[in-house]
Amino acid sequence: LALSSLSNTLAVNNSGRWGGIINVASSTNLLTDSKNVQLVLDPSLQLLSRKQRKLIRQNPGILHSVSSGLQTAIKECKWQFRNRRWNCPTSQGPNIFGKIVNRGCRETAFIFAITSAGVTHSVARSCSEGSIESCTCDYRRRGPGGPDWHWGGCSDNIDFGRLFGREFVDSSEKGRDLRFLMNLHNNEAGRMTVFSEMRQECKCHGMSGSCTVRTCWMRLPTFRAVGDVLKDRFDGASRVIYGNKGSNRASRVELHHLEPENPAHKPPSPHDLVYFEKSPNFCTYSGKTGTAGTAGRFCNSSSPGLDGCELLCCGRGYRTRTQRVTERCNCTFHWCCHVSCLNCTNTQVLHECL
Repeated sequence: LALSSLSNTLAVNNSGRWGGIINVASSTNLLTDSKNVQLVLDPSLQLLSRKQRKLIRQNPGILHSVSSGLQTAIKECKWQFRNRRWNCPTSQGPNIFGKIVNRGCRETAFIFAITSAGVTHSVARSCSEGSIESCTCDYRRRGPGGPDWHWGGCSDNIDFGRLFGREFVDSSEKGRDLRFLMNLHNNEAGRMTVFSEMRQECKCHGMSGSCTVRTCWMRLPTFRAVGDVLKDRFDGASRVIYGNKGSNRASRVELHHLEPENPAHKPPSPHDLVYFEKSPNFCTYSGKTGTAGTAGRFCNSSSPGLDGCELLCCGRGYRTRTQRVTERCNCTFHWCCHVSCLNCTNTQVLHECL
């Protein structure tokens, strides 16, 4: 199956950092899978590491899953921050999230976590759907499970999703500095969130729906549930510093680690998001930090929250305008098979930040 219609996939920029999504497939850069089928990729994919290319070749069908997971992550990021000063803005080009990915703030942490989670979630789901040749359902859960239920069915293959995500996404990170440790930690936090939110799903068996016995399997959470958890962890993210035990006998993992900036705080858990610098001012435009500002954003004049005009407009005030919107309404279904609707025109009052 040629993937010439694939419009987006993963790439990294020259510094080895996360570069976002590459747009518009091109035939000028070809990658051949294990069956010598050409996968049509963007020229910027030359920035993918040799290991990432090898993983794509070894897992036919996985490139589409990676792309789908990243698109889902972007949509979720935008939804979670739709009412915030930073609303997860994206643009066309190799660095879709902009300059924020090169910083060490909370927003950067969320981007890394949600995109890593998106890849893991999509790959795990694709395995159970049979879309990837190198993996299937997780069939290890078989046999007795409880007094009135047993393991069976097709569990989503979260272990394959986590392993692939770790090898594919983390391989784009280079170095041993604080940013490197932060990015790897947040990548893993995203994957851990998908894993920890897995839920048991069951189907009843028995005479007349009596449910005398149930067959159960493990199912992935909705990605909205993953986004909700990561958003909560964004709000409670831990500020960290670079730790070094200074012992030659310590392993490389033990030698370089993250410590809380405040010694009184507990070290961050594998589930926590971490950051090391203050977020930029998202109120006004800045070419240096790549922030667009909130001018022109719509706000809620009656809300005291973050989506309210006072906070979202950063005290600059707002303008109010009305617009007429025509929508279909009073729709009626006629047997068979026709739907008739009226056109209703309403006036909307919009508030826009100055």
